[in-house]
Amino acid sequence: MRKRTEVVVATRRKSGRWQGQATLVALRVAVIAIALLLWQVLSGPVLPEYAVSKPTEVAGALVEMLGSASGWADIRATVVEVVAGFSMGVVLGALLGLLLGSFPLAGRVLEPLVAAFNGIPKIALAPLFLLFFGIGAWSKITIAMIGPAFVMFYNIYLGLRLRERELVEVVQVMGGRRHHLLAYVTIPTLAAPFFAALKTGGPLAILGVIGAEFIASTEGLGHGLFTSAMNLDAATEFAGLIVLVTMTLILNGLLTWLDKLALKRLGLTARDRPAAEHA
Repeated sequence: MRKRTEVVVATRRKSGRWQGQATLVALRVAVIAIALLLWQVLSGPVLPEYAVSKPTEVAGALVEMLGSASGWADIRATVVEVVAGFSMGVVLGALLGLLLGSFPLAGRVLEPLVAAFNGIPKIALAPLFLLFFGIGAWSKITIAMIGPAFVMFYNIYLGLRLRERELVEVVQVMGGRRHHLLAYVTIPTLAAPFFAALKTGGPLAILGVIGAEFIASTEGLGHGLFTSAMNLDAATEFAGLIVLVTMTLILNGLLTWLDKLALKRLGLTARDRPAAEHA
């Protein structure tokens, strides 16, 4: 009897969670629908149509963009630059963080220099990279690399510095070697900061690519957004923004899934992570 009651209670709780989620999704859809309706009605009589366009016109421009070879070429160029820059930034930042975190003297010597370089606005470096790498993809990739690299560096570097010394000493006293220390202390300690840095660095990589494409490029979503703005084509501008937001959501979804999967495999629960405010 008791077991049956527990099953009934668990079923009701699960049903209640599903109903709550359904209600939340319905409310979100309603808010978006109301916003689109107000946009459609107010564009022209209240808001200047040349600046905000209309949802119907934006939908047409989006269909036209996704149905053209040039539109997909721009999307492909931006995706390649973001993925390449983000990957390189993660690797560079992780290696630098591990290096300076493992050697305290090197960390004390070089950390102020890293902080000084991080203080430079990233977009201000775009013209310099254009001089070095030209107008092609590599100038955008290097700009996209900087943001994730600094976020990853600080999370890994501070994570290593905040390792529990008592736990390290216990492993060493028990005869543990470097690979035991890595498996039982370092990786569990750095897992959460690492994935927090991934989720923070993704949007920074996209921001770097779009900003560099604004400055000088022949293709990419940033190039399309800049061209649309110069031509006062608000519909195409908003269509490009929708594609850009979709790209950001997809990247964030993939990183969130990877975060949960990795923490589950490592036997760790989701907990407060470093905010990575240094970038």
